[in-house]
Amino acid sequence: MAATLMLGGVEIPLHAGAPVITDGPVAGGTGRVRLSGGTLVKMERWSKRAGTISAQGWMPPGIGGLDFSQPLELRSTKVRTVGGTGLVYTLPFTPRPDVAPWALARVDGEWKETPCSTVDGVTTVTELAGADIYQVWAMPVYSVMVEPPDESQDNGTAAHGWSLNWDEA
Repeated sequence: MAATLMLGGVEIPLHAGAPVITDGPVAGGTGRVRLSGGTLVKMERWSKRAGTISAQGWMPPGIGGLDFSQPLELRSTKVRTVGGTGLVYTLPFTPRPDVAPWALARVDGEWKETPCSTVDGVTTVTELAGADIYQVWAMPVYSVMVEPPDESQDNGTAAHGWSLNWDEA
């Protein structure tokens, strides 16, 4: 069974539509400054993510009973990746506990699955003969603040639309 989007412990049904998910860094936690000799350096005070989720389907998302005044757990289905030529990768996010990270290896220009294991946010990929690059894929889980979603209903097509913005707490 494929992973489904979850917010605050509520599974958003597939009939609520195929979610379009954005996920990106929040501005303000990092900055670039020049040292006295002119060298540019990046300074980071904090790092958080934010994004949007929207869909249109045959039913509403069913999350109207959540307490939007508190942080909620978001189990995303939008994958994040890390990669390179090595076999060990530290994930810069927490993977969903119900969906294990997986790995791909590029061999002769084709991507092939290769086994991996993740312990405490560090994924070790099994080397694949002839591979020149690897990627680890995972679905993240976040603690987020969300306002109740904007919702629409089209009685002519029996479609329900919804969208929400989320910010990592």
